[in-house]
Amino acid sequence: MFKIIESQMVVPNMHLLVVEAPAVARQMNPGQFVILRSEEDGERIPLSVSDWDAKAGTVTVVFLNVGHSTSTLASLESGMNIPSVVGPLGNPTEIDKFGTVLCLGGCYGIGSLYPIARALKEKGNKIVTVIEARSSFLFYWEDRLREVSDQLFHITRDGTKGSRGHVSRLPEIIKAWGQSVDRMIINGCTFLLKRGSDVSRSMGIKTVVSLNPIMIDGTGMCGVCRVTVAEATKFACVDGPDFDGHEVDWAELLQRRKQYVAEESVSFRTSRCEEHARRP
Repeated sequence: MFKIIESQMVVPNMHLLVVEAPAVARQMNPGQFVILRSEEDGERIPLSVSDWDAKAGTVTVVFLNVGHSTSTLASLESGMNIPSVVGPLGNPTEIDKFGTVLCLGGCYGIGSLYPIARALKEKGNKIVTVIEARSSFLFYWEDRLREVSDQLFHITRDGTKGSRGHVSRLPEIIKAWGQSVDRMIINGCTFLLKRGSDVSRSMGIKTVVSLNPIMIDGTGMCGVCRVTVAEATKFACVDGPDFDGHEVDWAELLQRRKQYVAEESVSFRTSRCEEHARRP
């Protein structure tokens, strides 16, 4: 069993969990992920790692509370235990001195982008971090990102902070930075990964995305996380999760991610009904 050290909602529907998992923490690298289970018969949930402390033996994840499994995980409190923390899984993000790196994150990707930006900064890169959200109240960890960034920009759909709009505003942000960008790293939802890759392609910037397809075992055996990259079949869990954003078949990935939407909706509604029935 793995003890929960901290559990809190950081912004609406976004939850932070710190779990005691010494063996995992000692081997973790930026860009890798873990698989958690909230209960013995629960679903295996793949989550990008947002931070870790090898000395304290803890792993931190930030995740979106969207369905039955993530809702159950978010309901757990400090001091409680979970049955599984499997990892580190996937290949680490390539960390080298590239020059100027633009790190783009949204949603849970804001958290998972942090250790990547930190490692790239330690390598001597200039880091431009751009975070996006529907509104300013959905931003978190801005203080952490400022510590590892040469400059931090915001994009909000409603214009409450930074530039108004979506990632299509990247060209003007890069222009405001006043330097060319040598590499872009994107973490977040599939829509953000695709839109960011579309923009960077037009600007000729090499772009690395962390893919988040449906996944079960996380070790390459089930084949559920298969994606098409450069017209070849890859498994996100063992070949990724990082891939060249300009080579991903986004139409196929978006279609596959919608495969179980109806079943997930039924599961979530059923769990809520059962929860209300148990209340006195």
